[in-house]
Amino acid sequence: MNTSDSLNPDLVEFNPDAYDSGIQNEMDATVSSVKDSSGDSNQLFGPEYYHNYELSWLDFNNRVLYQAENNLNPLLERVKFIGIVCSNLDEFFQKRVGGLQRQYDAGITTPAVDGLNPLQQLKKIRKVVKKMISNYRTCFFDSLVPELSEKGIHLVGYNDLNDKQKHTVDTYFNEQLYPILTPLVVDKSHPFPFISNKSRSFAVEIEKAGEDENIFARVKVPESRPRWFIVQESKKKVVLIDIDEIIQTHIGSLFPGANVTSANIFRVTRNADIKHNEEEADDLLELIEEELRERRFAEVVRLEIDAETPDHVKEFLYNKLKVDETEVFEMIGAIGLADCLSLGSINGFHNLKNERWTPALHPVFRHEIDEDAPDIFSLMKQGEFMVHHPYHSFATSVQKFIEDAARDPNVLAIKQTLYRTSSDSPIMHALMKAADSGKQVAVLVELKARFDEQQNIEWSHKLEKAGIHVSYGLPGLKIHSKITMVVRDEGGSVQRYAHIGTGNYHPGTANLYEDFGFFTTDDDICTDVTNVFNYLTGYAPQSNYKKLLVAPHFMRNSIKRLIDFEINEAKEGRSARIIMKMNSLEDPAMIQQLYEASNVGVEIDVVVRGVCRLKPGIKGLSENIRIHSIIGRFLEHSRLYYFSHADNDLYYIGSADLMHRNLDNRVEVITPIEDVSLKRYLQFVLFVSLKDNTNRWVLKEDGTYEKQDPGDDYHIYTHDILMRHTSSLRDPIPSSIKVI
Repeated sequence: MNTSDSLNPDLVEFNPDAYDSGIQNEMDATVSSVKDSSGDSNQLFGPEYYHNYELSWLDFNNRVLYQAENNLNPLLERVKFIGIVCSNLDEFFQKRVGGLQRQYDAGITTPAVDGLNPLQQLKKIRKVVKKMISNYRTCFFDSLVPELSEKGIHLVGYNDLNDKQKHTVDTYFNEQLYPILTPLVVDKSHPFPFISNKSRSFAVEIEKAGEDENIFARVKVPESRPRWFIVQESKKKVVLIDIDEIIQTHIGSLFPGANVTSANIFRVTRNADIKHNEEEADDLLELIEEELRERRFAEVVRLEIDAETPDHVKEFLYNKLKVDETEVFEMIGAIGLADCLSLGSINGFHNLKNERWTPALHPVFRHEIDEDAPDIFSLMKQGEFMVHHPYHSFATSVQKFIEDAARDPNVLAIKQTLYRTSSDSPIMHALMKAADSGKQVAVLVELKARFDEQQNIEWSHKLEKAGIHVSYGLPGLKIHSKITMVVRDEGGSVQRYAHIGTGNYHPGTANLYEDFGFFTTDDDICTDVTNVFNYLTGYAPQSNYKKLLVAPHFMRNSIKRLIDFEINEAKEGRSARIIMKMNSLEDPAMIQQLYEASNVGVEIDVVVRGVCRLKPGIKGLSENIRIHSIIGRFLEHSRLYYFSHADNDLYYIGSADLMHRNLDNRVEVITPIEDVSLKRYLQFVLFVSLKDNTNRWVLKEDGTYEKQDPGDDYHIYTHDILMRHTSSLRDPIPSSIKVI
């Protein structure tokens, strides 16, 4: 990558002198040698060339855990990361472990591409997860809780309270908890109750007078009450207690006259890997609703339980929940620490949190403070532009685009894909207003967006009632593309306006997830977007696309051709360079092709937040590939692809990772970015990402990740640099960075 000698220090606010003399050269696309690519290519598909998907995912979660362990992060942010680790594990067991468990139960012994069969993977997963549990609980209870106490945030047990505080807790229990608690006894007349997914419950043993066997009862912790009850609060001090502790302390009051011999917390995780044949479904909406009902009663894939639970009670639960000891994880203390996400958002104590970030107004919209400012459609006709969330405001760009289209009397139609959005989405409300005003509105709702199915079903009903054309896409394919089309009547001619993004139309996650959004009136791209919608809502088996890369039928081969071009360039002794940024790199065929590219001398950098099955640094195979992962304040979510392409510098952004599911089983859209200034900005983002020495990890050949350490040099932190840059009120295109 050819760049200037240093970044503009005014632009990014770090000292270029902190770099060593070779920092720019590391970005160059120079190929030092062209290696012989002859040999048996089938060897590339051997298991030794691929990391295991599940173990790579767990590596990612360990990198998240590091953020909780890192005392350079603000204290309450570290608490939030504990919540993220545990929430990630919940999803991992529901989706990944659930799928493996079903394979094992079905007698499947076929190994994955990495050579591990389902049973082998389950055993390795358990070993890694047990260590992860130990680490995150040690971090929380032994480090974070004492440090919080030093700063005035006290997480206490009931016996740690004074009499006044105990009275406050007792009153809260009697008035707010006791009325909604329901003890369920298990006996001949009362079967073992259903235990809902991710709910916490108490396994209660009650002594029965004159009987050898005690009585078992279950008490569910109400999800309608906050996990942490504030006992006492002031500006500098807050005392909190876990409601599990409150219930356990007062549980005897639920069984008056009885002797409670034990009451221990437990929590189950159920399989969410439930699939039906969509091809045979008469109604996709009914099918997804049926899947949701089945998921509620799916088999348990994990039981978390208080280690101090009596052995005979444990055995009773194992039998009733149909789990064996390999699915059980014993813990001492609080269970279900995903709730630390809410604990990290406690009021006040701003010194223990990241400085609040308010997304900046994109320069294109900054003149809108003027009364005579042009509307968004006039701005788009002046030239295409790109926003970068959460650095640029979602509300004043993407959301504004939809809201302005809904209000504009000249807009004839609005079309949009919906994968995930918020429960009270202003974009959905704008679309309903547009339909109410007589505009033709079509929304492609993806009912199969994992864990958002119910919300998407509810939105589909609301949209249909508002007169919107709602479609659920194609059988067997998820609609994962992020596209919007606005059609406008302009003096008798029809003008189309398109938005193509890397992230969801979700105003909440847009403040946390890093994503790009591209606004354009380019006729070829708009025609392609129109064809995508026609493919999704109608019957268009011969759709062709001039500029967009569209999955499942065209994207794989298009990316393959782009990589092949770099391979040919390297074989001819010319500079060849690929840089990719994505969430996961999993597809075996794509990995093989990257190996082939590396083997002939193509220089490759891949920034992968999560799963990466490619093994870098193998001599004679992948020594020209470097894998990076950035974990920090924001969730790296954008997909960005660069190919030097004989110095033509091709850039693409879109919704697809290099995963089998994205390339073959989803409707995805990737768009080229052709404007020179926008390409320069994308290069700037890649440049900073590859130079990050604060939150960047590098994958080594042995499968371990090595944290990059700035040492005595200036700290280069991608998220901080981009926040400073976009808040500087300057043009977002760094003039000091040359296009590659």
